[in-house]
Amino acid sequence: MHLHDLTISTIREGLLGKKFSALELAQAHFKFIREKDRSIGAFLSLNEEEALRAAEETDLAIAKDEPVPPLSGVPVALKDNMLMEGGITTAGSRILETYRGAYDATVVRKLRDAKAVIIGKTNLDEFAMGSSTESSAFQRTVNPHDPERVPGGSSGGSAAAVAAHMAVVALGSDTGGSIRQPASLCGVVGMKPTYGSVSRYGLIAMSSSLDQIGPFAKTVEDAALLYDAIKGYDPHDATSLPAGRQASQAEPSFEELRKLTIGLPEEYFAGGLEPETEAAVAAAIERFKGLGVAMKKISLPHTNYALSCYYIIMPAEVSANLARFDGIRYGTRPSKAENLLDIYTKARGDGFGLEVQRRIILGTFVLSSGYYDAYYAKAQKVRTLIARDFENAWKEVDVILTPVSPTRAFKFGEKTDDPLKMYLSDIFTIPVNLAGLPGISIPADRSLPLPVGFQLIGRPFREADILGLGKLYERL
Repeated sequence: MHLHDLTISTIREGLLGKKFSALELAQAHFKFIREKDRSIGAFLSLNEEEALRAAEETDLAIAKDEPVPPLSGVPVALKDNMLMEGGITTAGSRILETYRGAYDATVVRKLRDAKAVIIGKTNLDEFAMGSSTESSAFQRTVNPHDPERVPGGSSGGSAAAVAAHMAVVALGSDTGGSIRQPASLCGVVGMKPTYGSVSRYGLIAMSSSLDQIGPFAKTVEDAALLYDAIKGYDPHDATSLPAGRQASQAEPSFEELRKLTIGLPEEYFAGGLEPETEAAVAAAIERFKGLGVAMKKISLPHTNYALSCYYIIMPAEVSANLARFDGIRYGTRPSKAENLLDIYTKARGDGFGLEVQRRIILGTFVLSSGYYDAYYAKAQKVRTLIARDFENAWKEVDVILTPVSPTRAFKFGEKTDDPLKMYLSDIFTIPVNLAGLPGISIPADRSLPLPVGFQLIGRPFREADILGLGKLYERL
């Protein structure tokens, strides 16, 4: 069994063909993680006891000739901002260093129902705030393609775990590009589903109107299978849309996919792209053209305002969501505090890192009296204009293709001293979150020494279109 070659379908073939057992598969992964992760730093904790028990249950079901779901026995990693009952969930922050989840996140429950094997929790930027995983309070995760470079963020641990073959698939969360950008930098597939299609119940909230859980995988087919397992309406999540309001997910046929029109927004190709990234994305476009897929230049005129808009709305929601971490309800209570205010300030001052503090302060400012209308209300209006740009584009095209990140993986420390430089890493992914659309990052060319991904953006609840085109591209 070679871990490098494993996908969900090859695992299923191996298990049903009795080439290996789910227990052997899980044990092989834990052995490999202990060897490999010393140099990568993708995992914050391992879930070995429960994982081996789950693997044995799959083996027992196969021995009894019982039907087993597609994800049975498949090793899955979780970003450490998703709750597992009784397990430590840190969100990459000192303030939650000892916090144990009181319940399972809906996606965790669905993975367990699907008989997947949850092998551990992965590293992330603190509270998912960052684009390089450098703001984690616990450890550094390196890019498996070059240890001097970052894996991207905030879901850098999940992307690195899949890229380094320590997990077959993984879950991350995406608020402004936190699945797609690390997927691009690590050379794996990463998808942000439509807002409301996957439950956020049990996800430690960063920005509630933008956060969405999604899959990392080695192939588009695996990403589709993992997405199928976690999607769907959840009454526990007020932002989860009932199935009746979600469009059909039937995947188009090969012929139907070739009839789709792909839009190329001029604002995303107007400059600022690293030459190697530009060349790789251009080559991907040519491959689609070679399949006979029509291309059309379009305009998304309010794109230039997306970053500014995002960095008003997101910190505002951060300041509200993180108010609960006060050293009393959540967080570590300081040992030396003279009064209630002292508890709050010491717990938050010691528990939160600099990037989290920066965003809380910024968010509190834009929501404060006298500034709410000038900043937050205006940003919400711009958000509507950005969403309207996409609505107008859908009158002309079916899918939109863009770069994922302006650059390939950058070196550690290269952008930490300049927050704006770091924020610009998500300039091509943020508009998708603001509009609530599905987007996927797909490796443009797997032979490149440093990976480059391209992004496909779909209509709301039309993940089937971008997944279908992605599968078509992979067959090339």
